[in-house]
Amino acid sequence: MSTHQGTAIVTGASSGIGAVYADRLAARGHSLILVARREDRLQALAQRLRSAHGSEVEVVAADLADATGLQRVAALLSGERDIRMLVNCAGLGALGPAAQVDAGEVDRMVMVNIHALTRLSLAAARLFATRGRGTLINIGSILAVMPVPGASSYGASKAYVLNFTRSLQAELASSGVMVQAVMPSLVHSEFFGGKPAPFPAHLFMSPESLVDTALVALDQGEAICFPTLGSTTAWLDFDQSRANLVKALTLSGVPAARYQGADAGQPA
Repeated sequence: MSTHQGTAIVTGASSGIGAVYADRLAARGHSLILVARREDRLQALAQRLRSAHGSEVEVVAADLADATGLQRVAALLSGERDIRMLVNCAGLGALGPAAQVDAGEVDRMVMVNIHALTRLSLAAARLFATRGRGTLINIGSILAVMPVPGASSYGASKAYVLNFTRSLQAELASSGVMVQAVMPSLVHSEFFGGKPAPFPAHLFMSPESLVDTALVALDQGEAICFPTLGSTTAWLDFDQSRANLVKALTLSGVPAARYQGADAGQPA
């Protein structure tokens, strides 16, 4: 096992991407705090990690859509412990056409994907900036830049994750804190709830491949990681187009010429 690297909190650790992050970070020498709703799964994972890596592992069974559960996890970032990494893997889908999707499911998704991630990220940012070190990893999705039918709320939540994380990167750039957004495509997981995935099998990446790729990117200092992107040129071009749009939008406060017809600017 590697030299001790401090403690990492991993949310959504009971399965999929979160469970693999827990394993890989344990192998790198981190003590772990595993967070998810299903305590039985967390305890089983904790035992495996202790046996495989000799890791110190703590289990926190908490529902991040619930205010009490979220507060329990946020309290871990109060500064009383040697927390050096937070990996926000917890997430929900609430997939389906907007006219049919269950509103309660959407509410829970917003609470986990946006509210909980924000609350924990801000707590980590304060703690890590004060100490001058730390790593924050937020799991996004390529749907952040690719709106699709049937995933309106989910895609919007991941667009939030991307923009929120990029703003944190800018704010913490000189603080010694590393902030990374991981933007997966399709991943083999429990995301579709046991239903057949409506995509070809060859488009899916294993959670092991995803996490291993993202950690290589982290080691290389990549603040935005698209694990399946062969060349960063496409992302850099996209980002430059965004910058060009922002520049065009901020030249003046005058309405564009196409809106300045005979009735433009007249009272309704």
